[in-house]
Amino acid sequence: MRLSARCAALAAGVFMSVSLTGCTARLERFSTSFLDVFDTASTIVAYTENEKAFQESAGAYKDLLTEYHQLYDIYHTYEGMNNLKTINDNAGIAPVEVDSRIIDLLQFGREMYDLSDGKVNICFGSVLSVWHDYREEGLSDPESAQLPPVDELTAAAAHTNMDDLIIDADASTVYLADPDMSLDVGSIAKGYAVEQVSAQFADKGLSNAAFSIGGNVCTVGWKEGKEGNSWIIGLENPDRSQEDYLMTLKLSGLSVVTSGDYQRYYTVDGHQYHHIIDPETLMPAEYMHAVSVISDRSGYADGLSTTLFLMPVEEGLSLVESLPDVEAVWVTNDNEIVTSSGFDAYRNP
Repeated sequence: MRLSARCAALAAGVFMSVSLTGCTARLERFSTSFLDVFDTASTIVAYTENEKAFQESAGAYKDLLTEYHQLYDIYHTYEGMNNLKTINDNAGIAPVEVDSRIIDLLQFGREMYDLSDGKVNICFGSVLSVWHDYREEGLSDPESAQLPPVDELTAAAAHTNMDDLIIDADASTVYLADPDMSLDVGSIAKGYAVEQVSAQFADKGLSNAAFSIGGNVCTVGWKEGKEGNSWIIGLENPDRSQEDYLMTLKLSGLSVVTSGDYQRYYTVDGHQYHHIIDPETLMPAEYMHAVSVISDRSGYADGLSTTLFLMPVEEGLSLVESLPDVEAVWVTNDNEIVTSSGFDAYRNP
């Protein structure tokens, strides 16, 4: 499955190197990093004619990405803004008028729900919040770390029905009909935001750039895809005892996003429990260590990487082979590497 070369977003990668072969103008490399958007480490790398142009564009990019972060935040409120927390706070009370960017994200969430057969559910917040609280307590006091009781998880799971998410696009309102339901868009929001913002800046001073927002990587530029013109992206190795990078990829105008069990977790009785919860078992999924998805849409890659992480490798491989413009690589529980049929076209020798 050959991927089209349009801009999107990539996750779970690190910028390695880049060549300017074929560029007609003399461009210089600039970069900037920040930590205060989507609660994660982010980096912008771009080739522009001068540093002033880069700083202006990168600053505007960060400002717009911050708007998306605030709109999609489920933990904090912001003056003059109705965001996802506002919707959750009004569950069972009243519809909330919101920015169209929230409507668009939630509509996309429904698409991913259908594609994943319910595995990716933005209405799963009641269950995820239980795990979040126990994980935070376990991280702050490791000796007293505990798992959520099964009955508490089961009770929370009773309030995750997608039908209770009422979206009125014409009125631009969102209403949660179940007062005990809450939204959690962690499976799609970051990639979706990176996709939307990066697309806007492709013709605004960042036409040759790569954006890594907490590992969600979006590359822009060199659409011809010629050898030497691609960004080299490193996929992190989930086996921390081995080399830092599992492999490197050659990408231009594409995204890669990774879901894995090795970053956000806490330990109970010597066993690590990560943050990606299987809606069927209400426990962390145990099908693999990691999966990375290449796509020309960052939000799609973000949601699909979660989908694949929540199913057996064989089932996920079948799904990927049925989708256009998508490739993936899995790291199994035995540290075996499995790839989709067209994936090797993007591996860096």
